Amino acid sequence: QVQLAESGGGSVQSGGSLRLSCVRTGYYYKMIYMGWFRQAPGKEREGIAAINSDGTPTYADSVKGRFTVSQDNARNTLYLQMNNLKPEDTAMYYCVGDKSWEVASGADGYPDYWGQGTQVTVST
Repeated sequence: QVQLAESGGGSVQSGGSLRLSCVRTGYYYKMIYMGWFRQAPGKEREGIAAINSDGTPTYADSVKGRFTVSQDNARNTLYLQMNNLKPEDTAMYYCVGDKSWEVASGADGYPDYWGQGTQVTVST
């Protein structure tokens, strides 16, 4: 079973930066692809970033050029560096994992594994 725990959320002004971290623990016998989803008030959860086994990232158009996903395999930690934050980035951010790359990246369905979420609030 895989457990995910996020940290690093908070409140910032528009144009500010935050870095989210996600520590992965537990064991799964197959490859787990890691990514980030978010859910804004009144909206569905959406995949915004993921990283492939070879370190190749993918991003939703809404965050491309502003967010960077990375991982430290030695520490089993996934990161999301968020720059030039906008009020529309306000949401609960979730670290996710799934055996399917398409699912983890937000292209198809919802991942099997979720962290508890960390709130990001961006004010004008």
